[in-house]
Amino acid sequence: MEHLVATWVVSVWQQSRFGTYAPSWDPAGDHSPNSLFAASMAQGGFALQIPRPELYYQLLPTHRVVIHGKRGVKIKNLWYNGAALDPYRFTLSGRGGVAKNKYVFHRDPRDPCLVFFQDPRTHDWHTLRWTGLPEEGEVPAFSDARVREVMREVRSRGLAPKTDAELLPLLLELIGGHIPVEQWPTRLTKGQRTEHAREVAQAAAAAADRPPGATGAVNERAATGEMDNVVPLKWRERARQGQAAVDDERRRRREDAVPERPAPPPALGQRLRERSLLALPDEDEYEDTEGEA
Repeated sequence: MEHLVATWVVSVWQQSRFGTYAPSWDPAGDHSPNSLFAASMAQGGFALQIPRPELYYQLLPTHRVVIHGKRGVKIKNLWYNGAALDPYRFTLSGRGGVAKNKYVFHRDPRDPCLVFFQDPRTHDWHTLRWTGLPEEGEVPAFSDARVREVMREVRSRGLAPKTDAELLPLLLELIGGHIPVEQWPTRLTKGQRTEHAREVAQAAAAAADRPPGATGAVNERAATGEMDNVVPLKWRERARQGQAAVDDERRRRREDAVPERPAPPPALGQRLRERSLLALPDEDEYEDTEGEA
């Protein structure tokens, strides 16, 4: 639809003849917006200026917050942390005005998994990950609306998570990772399918706009796909991705609870035979006893 409207504007609307708005240097001439654009290009030329990669960060919405020690920064109900905050964790920014002693962070609302921080000393840009993201595996794309839904669910259930890592299972549950893949078309309403498609499209657009140096993105491979006007839902892939994220989170919790692999339990009756005074010795033990005698 966007391509159709743009084609109509250039080929039809901008070909219309000027009436009382003709240029002063040729008021009686037959001019249109396209002809004036061609005349300006012929007169002054066109200087192509490629924007710097840092422009992406500068155009993002800003958030002025305080760094809370080793925990990081809290933006839009989510905590972010990274090694780039180490030199400034227990120091104030020295900024005045409304954002007194606060640091500036940039955040893409299409992908809440990341925020960006410019070092005040070196002016280098750094990526901070959401602390709820697992170190391994992938998490399905989600938006700010999904985060607000998670917070409402936390309040309704009376939960008090100590870290954002405890929010990840609830987030995956709301995304739909607990629904079997084969039941997605029947278990999801039209509004839910539209919402899932919108989240995937927004995450792919955010990944495509990010400079190559911005790492740690979720669903980064989506940026390599073709961005069409109509975004397919791909419900089967998204459902499998949600289930894989749930499995990764459960495996991580099991590994944290049991760092070492437990020893297998003894066979049934083995402990009883070891402690019983009435147990008969094995043939090898009986032969060794006769040899010693």
